Amino acid sequence: AGDAGAETDLIDLGAVDLPLYHPDEDAQGDSEALTRRVREADGVLAGTPVYRGSYSSTFKNFHDFCGSTEYENTAVGLLATAGGGSYGGTLEHLRSTFRNVHAWTVPDEVGIERASSKVETGTDPRITDEDLRRRTERLGRVVLEHAERMRG
Repeated sequence: AGDAGAETDLIDLGAVDLPLYHPDEDAQGDSEALTRRVREADGVLAGTPVYRGSYSSTFKNFHDFCGSTEYENTAVGLLATAGGGSYGGTLEHLRSTFRNVHAWTVPDEVGIERASSKVETGTDPRITDEDLRRRTERLGRVVLEHAERMRG
């Protein structure tokens, strides 16, 4: 998305203070700042590892803090990384939960099977599989295009 001209920001859920969601408490940990970042975004690329055939509990917890106010008129692209070969159920779960908060998920999505063999992590993470890299870059462009249309 950044290469296509979008201003980008990354929320690393492993590096924030986000206690378990409690519906009777307004702000917890970094929740207020994080939900504001989502609310102010025109587009979101949401990625998660596949755990037990669905998205991670860390993502679910963050997603519980965000509602239709945060995702209204927001284009969302989905990405799931699997240690094995199955990511379809995770992408479907993501589409359903985003639809329930009035986000608009773009038709393009990316599933990465056997992700550890196709993605290098560390200080300079990158996708090593050329086709997968192109598909992921396309996802960023598609989210940007739809976000611009929705904003205009």
